[in-house]
Amino acid sequence: MAEVLLELEDGVAVVTLDAPHRRNAFVPTMVHELLEICDRIDADETIGAVVVRANGPSFCAGAHRAVLAEAGRDPARPDRYRELELTYRAFARVGELRPPTVAAVRGHAVGAGVNLMLATDLRVVAEDARIIAGFLRIGIHPGGGHFALLARLAGREAAAAMSLFGEEIDGRRAVRLGLAWEARPEPEVEPRALELARRVAADPELARAAARSLRIELGPPAIPWAAALEAEKAVQMWSLRRRAEREGKD
Repeated sequence: MAEVLLELEDGVAVVTLDAPHRRNAFVPTMVHELLEICDRIDADETIGAVVVRANGPSFCAGAHRAVLAEAGRDPARPDRYRELELTYRAFARVGELRPPTVAAVRGHAVGAGVNLMLATDLRVVAEDARIIAGFLRIGIHPGGGHFALLARLAGREAAAAMSLFGEEIDGRRAVRLGLAWEARPEPEVEPRALELARRVAADPELARAAARSLRIELGPPAIPWAAALEAEKAVQMWSLRRRAEREGKD
């Protein structure tokens, strides 16, 4: 059964994470499906906007704990290194999609799920959404350019509060910090995201050109996201190995 779904309507691609039994946490098969769908979207010139959403009570719980545990046992082993790298690649690929992108966020966005949310051009969130970096809580260093993604939208103070000090925010706070455009009651989140997407999707060629310009002109002011991805990779691998060793002693 596919765990990433693609629906096309009126020039809008709706990408749905569909693994609610594990809170839509990433595993390798799901990552491959998401990457394939991104390629399909870019190849279809009739698509003028993308909505990223999820089935179930959570948007995305990040990388699945089993994937992190396997990587921690031997982070340098090529297959495990590749699996974790592909997880990073999945939300980075969403950030590279040629059409404008909107995330419709309900429930939890945790760890790499926050990265996926922040990879889009715009975010509509539920008022009671729970946005949690959560990396240090489980004993690992953030990955995927997490600090750069947070800081380019909400600034250094919010990045430190959420990623270093474990502060959790809801949808209303996300809007005040600049991490989302609107906070709505949960039933209104996806209809509003689709409304915005349909508006820009009316002219797919123009939408893609404008999205490219926006990203070039308003890119991260400090370290580029791609550089942050590489800078964090080694230290996160170290932290995964460290956690695995500690758990082995318990």
